[in-house]
Amino acid sequence: MTTTDIRVAFDRAKQRRRSGLFRRFLRHPGGYVPLAVFVLIVLVGVFAPLLAPMDPNFVDLAAAKAPPSAAHLLGADSTGRDILSRLIYGTRITIWGALVTIVTAVVIGVPSGVAAGYFRGVFDRIALWVSDALQSIPGMIILLVVAAGSRNNFELLMVTVGVFMVPGYFRIARSQTLAVREEPYIDAARVSGLSDLRIISRHVVAAVYPPVIIQTALTAGMAMGMQAGLQFLGIGDSNVPSWGAMMLEGFRLMLTYPLMLLWPSVALGLTIAVLAIMGSTLAELAQVRTPRLRRRGRSAVTADAAAAPATGAVRHAAEASALRVENLRVSHATPNGVVEVVHGVTFDVAPGEVVGIVGESGSGKSQTIFSVLDLLPASGASDADAILIAGREVTAAAPKQRQALLGRELGYVPQEPMSNLDPSYTIGHQLIEPLRRVHGMSAADAKARAREVLLRVGLADPERVMRSYPHQVSGGMAQRVLIAGAISGKPSILIADEPTTALDVTVQAEVLELLRELQQEYGMALLIVTHNFGVVADICDRVIVMRGGEIVEQGDADPLFARPQQPYTRELIAASLDDAAGRAELDATAASAAATTTEVRA
Repeated sequence: MTTTDIRVAFDRAKQRRRSGLFRRFLRHPGGYVPLAVFVLIVLVGVFAPLLAPMDPNFVDLAAAKAPPSAAHLLGADSTGRDILSRLIYGTRITIWGALVTIVTAVVIGVPSGVAAGYFRGVFDRIALWVSDALQSIPGMIILLVVAAGSRNNFELLMVTVGVFMVPGYFRIARSQTLAVREEPYIDAARVSGLSDLRIISRHVVAAVYPPVIIQTALTAGMAMGMQAGLQFLGIGDSNVPSWGAMMLEGFRLMLTYPLMLLWPSVALGLTIAVLAIMGSTLAELAQVRTPRLRRRGRSAVTADAAAAPATGAVRHAAEASALRVENLRVSHATPNGVVEVVHGVTFDVAPGEVVGIVGESGSGKSQTIFSVLDLLPASGASDADAILIAGREVTAAAPKQRQALLGRELGYVPQEPMSNLDPSYTIGHQLIEPLRRVHGMSAADAKARAREVLLRVGLADPERVMRSYPHQVSGGMAQRVLIAGAISGKPSILIADEPTTALDVTVQAEVLELLRELQQEYGMALLIVTHNFGVVADICDRVIVMRGGEIVEQGDADPLFARPQQPYTRELIAASLDDAAGRAELDATAASAAATTTEVRA
């Protein structure tokens, strides 16, 4: 997806956000017309005692099977009860039954679907099994058993119907959660230190609720149909007026008195129809969505993994390291079995040091970093003798203990800046929330800190930037926003994953210069992951070269550039640096960027 495509997509998202799904629904003829009819039906049920001309159970044998008249506008049934009054009171029981069903299905199905999609693992497998089991059970037989055992308890019957509706909500919530869970801005929120519950409530729920509302409109109609079907079978209290019971009586008298069947059938059909139209309209409007930005490609091991042993020694003791990784192995489950993509990687980063991990696509460098950040996809698994962040062992740490270091000791600057900011929230909100939730700042202090770091990364109008949505800023500005968010918690180590890939040459030089300045100013360790030796030459003190999931060479930057030991390293350097003209242009650009103002123009 090009930058233009991204901006167009976010412009559309902006327009939808301004109007909102429900505002667009209310402007659509297929929305406001059936909604008005449904609201009228609900009001009839709510105010039934005021609207019904007489008691629905009042028997007047003299009026039995009376045709429509002034006394009985829709006629009377076989015992002389007023059909209009019973129809109005039947609206109340129909709406109440559908509400009980929906609440039951939503309360059970949506949270379990979100949890299964977000956390996966054992809970997901068990929940899927339960969902499949519910769908395979013959519901009508169970309803008949419940009716017999509960003596036709209406609410219990509708709760049972709601339980059988749970799989629909569960699968919708699970599928939406799985989709949004893979978005880069979810990773960014997780690395900023936000808890899983906070991420779900702020980012996942926003993606789940539109299809849930659509499902609710359709489920309400189904619940009403099932309720009428049960009443038509004679299940329920015969003294309670209901559309299904009226249809049963009308069916018995269909040949001699067809009006008895007509009125409840029209009422039920109209109600289900308006719900179906509303659900269809909502589905149509919800399909006009922002094209989902593809998750960045995670590295895959190349077939010709290098057999050359890693050179150079780890120079710093574990207690002196900002980050230390010992014998890290990463594997992924594939249809053909488990494939190991990182093979026993060991390295460390000293406090205040700038280290670059460089290698071609598929070398395993990103997989290594994702293991440190605990961002491997569901198919991935990592194992290491030790991973230490700021001297703290996290290899066997509980998820909450490891998460406590994110945003505090470890900051992360991802690639593809536009994809790593949630288009649903302003930039200010996305900067302030981690400061409040993770660092415990007050709203005023968090806002002041966000303004401070935005100024520090070269954004001259922080107030405007904080009010903006991601689509309203340029790619370079978005990258600076991500850097500001990463340093706002003053971490001891900052990991930058391909921080200049999506930027043009001029902005690349500015971002590299900014990272170097921030690293020196804050005394942070800086670990840069890149495929570009030009970036390494500009900023790094030490270089780690990876190929085929292994470290093939590492050492201080200057000696390594002057005397690379491995043929693969020489090839990378030649590809990146031997173009003298191109190298001179990059150096000139970097020098120019350093000499000019750091203000970024929108």
